[in-house]
Amino acid sequence: MEPEAKVRAHVFVKGRVQGVLFRAATREEARLRGVRGWVKNLSDGRVEAVFEGDRKKVEEMVEFCHYGPPAAKVSSVEVSWEEYTGEFKDFYIRYQ
Repeated sequence: MEPEAKVRAHVFVKGRVQGVLFRAATREEARLRGVRGWVKNLSDGRVEAVFEGDRKKVEEMVEFCHYGPPAAKVSSVEVSWEEYTGEFKDFYIRYQ
């Protein structure tokens, strides 16, 4: 796969990831890298995110999810690689 290939990663992050600015930090990191998609809290305490963009940048976002912001304590990250859709114009926080 070419480094510039567009990819999509669907990620679930488990651990102490809510109430520690995980979503805001994820949005900031994604925007810095030009990655598009969204992030949201789940009712079971996990954080869910979808990242789309250049393969290298999306891989960097998946790596970020393994540690998150300073107050986070990530215990596991589940990643599914999906077909790139190009449907997003920016990276944002979802609230539902």
